[in-house]
Amino acid sequence: MRSAAVPAARRLTALAGSVALVLAAAGCGGGTGSASGRVTSITALDYYTDAAEHAQWGERLTACGKSAGVTVEHQSVPGASLVPRVLRQASSRTLPDLLMLDNPDLQQVAQTGALTPLDRYGVDSGGYAAGILSAGTYQGKVYGLAPTVSTVALFYNKDMLARAGVAVPRTWDQLKTAAAELTRPGRYGMAVDANATFEGTWQFLPFLWSNGGDETRLDTPRAAQALQLWADLVESGSMSRSVLNWTQADVHDRFAAGQAAMMVNGPWRISELNKVRDLHWGVAPLPVRVPGQTLVTPLGGEVWTVPQNMSGARQRKAAQVLACLNEPGNMLRLAEQFHTVPSRSAVASRYAREVPSMAPFVRSVARARARTGRLGVRWPRAATAIHTAVQAALSGERTPREALGEAQRTATEP
Repeated sequence: MRSAAVPAARRLTALAGSVALVLAAAGCGGGTGSASGRVTSITALDYYTDAAEHAQWGERLTACGKSAGVTVEHQSVPGASLVPRVLRQASSRTLPDLLMLDNPDLQQVAQTGALTPLDRYGVDSGGYAAGILSAGTYQGKVYGLAPTVSTVALFYNKDMLARAGVAVPRTWDQLKTAAAELTRPGRYGMAVDANATFEGTWQFLPFLWSNGGDETRLDTPRAAQALQLWADLVESGSMSRSVLNWTQADVHDRFAAGQAAMMVNGPWRISELNKVRDLHWGVAPLPVRVPGQTLVTPLGGEVWTVPQNMSGARQRKAAQVLACLNEPGNMLRLAEQFHTVPSRSAVASRYAREVPSMAPFVRSVARARARTGRLGVRWPRAATAIHTAVQAALSGERTPREALGEAQRTATEP
């Protein structure tokens, strides 16, 4: 799952103008070109480099290629190199026919003119929750669709909570009380990823958004309340100060080892949690500050797109494969393989009934928000400002209010 960090996004805006000019000069902007000759194969590029994950996606691409009458030549590259590679290929007019992108990257890549809108090919974009469709949309046009998506929730150790007589927390006060009760020598009550990357921002967003905070205005009392919660958990000893350096994988490892009773994490961890002997875990929606607030979590997952190239016939075949990946049956199979949530609401509801452990994620996804939904291509700067503020507040360098005030100034400076 690459839900949080998009290292290449920081470099993307500076290159967008030059890529767009190259595409326009090449005559690729209208998606025209030679459609002569029968298309028998297309290329697909993603960042699923894990051997098992690559093989599983390869099987699905092969099956969808067969239904479209083409062979899919599938290649995966490391996540950090994907967007730079896309920019180079756009400049040299060698983009793949089918391209996967982490959803926060889509708007910035679409801004370069490297992608084609999917309505051109009649791809069905109906039945998706608003946040999911927003993640694949740029300037009112849908450029990408995600077969499945993800978000975060609260994992908890059932045995630890039962022994401590602690209920699953539903509010922030309950979370602070439960975390304190569950903290013991060698064990923290709560664990999060608060590191200085987009992952740290990703984990903080549910607390910010659900309390009415907004990345367009970070220096508000509601935003400060959210950061104060995390600062209080660290200050009280209920959460390790080392969360400033932990990744989501580190958080998982502490939870799996019994060194954390609760954690914020995503469903992509379920496969590994199920392998841990004698670990009885549960999952619930993240707590909100007060009863009645609506939980809003960030939307994770990858979208598939059809890049510009010189062959309309290849684009149409790529669109057929993309549409196949987003058919309900394939959504369900992919969700079952990767512990993700089908993107069409009706399929997700069915999945929640069949796999109860995924029900909290399905409920959260229905209201999840795309990280680029408010700021579009300006999201990376705000994301950096947010995780910088989290670091400053949790380290004690600044109060939450001071840290977010500086974040607002950083995010909005010319």
